[in-house]
Amino acid sequence: MKWEGNRESDNVEDRRGEGGGGSPIFGGRSIGIGTIVIALVGGWVLGINPLTLLGLLSGGGPPAQVQPQGPAARPPADDTLARFVSTVLADTEDVWQAVFRQGGGTYQEPRLVLFRGATRTACGTGQAAMGPFYCPADQKVYIDLGFYETLKHRLGAPGDFAQAYVIAHEVGHHVQNQLGISGKVDQMRGRVSQAEYNALSVRLELQADCFAGVWAHHAQNARQILEQGDVEEAMNAAAKIGDDALQRSSGGAVVPESFTHGTSAQRQRWFHNGLQNGSVKACDTFAVRNL
Repeated sequence: MKWEGNRESDNVEDRRGEGGGGSPIFGGRSIGIGTIVIALVGGWVLGINPLTLLGLLSGGGPPAQVQPQGPAARPPADDTLARFVSTVLADTEDVWQAVFRQGGGTYQEPRLVLFRGATRTACGTGQAAMGPFYCPADQKVYIDLGFYETLKHRLGAPGDFAQAYVIAHEVGHHVQNQLGISGKVDQMRGRVSQAEYNALSVRLELQADCFAGVWAHHAQNARQILEQGDVEEAMNAAAKIGDDALQRSSGGAVVPESFTHGTSAQRQRWFHNGLQNGSVKACDTFAVRNL
């Protein structure tokens, strides 16, 4: 991926020098590591907000909002990986600003928070073990950059464009929040069965994959960021994090009713759809019968 020398975003907070946020608190209860593991089995990685799932498992409602922290330090200039994600974030800003402007809207940029171990969010305490996630309550994407080692070595999805896909997917959730889509899905929690809510979650996640493809489409047209093998890296990452692939790799049975993110084939299909069409309308996963 061609990124060196491109603009870096100012919307990056580096909390890696701060202390951890402790155990997540939901509905006044502390969530132990056992519950976190259950949440990961149900939500896997790259979720819109695993904290919401943890809240449900604890018997409480959505996590209470907390007072936002003061501004964090900017990443050091010699931190290549932090510069990379800052550049990817800037590129998503440029693309979505243009897309929203073309549609007559205004794009409000999210912030990207770098942390280690744990950090406080407006959705509760985020843990590195959850993988990257987006918190709609504070409109921030959270990532422990150590996840990229997991992505490469444990999940078998190396490459800088696979890493960019991770950021673009989470920004896709921010776009959904801006458009009011994720809010409508969240309102269905408790009104439908768990299986039905899981099915809605799958459509939400696949749409975020499609939005990641929309970003790549426009970034390539405007700045020619793609190098040979980049698309294959993203498609491989999408395949490795499909619900069916993750359940197989864990040694368990594949249980479609428990899917929350979609199969490997579905994730690849919707990312590729966005990449080919570059259209938000082409990403309406809620309007199709077959995903």
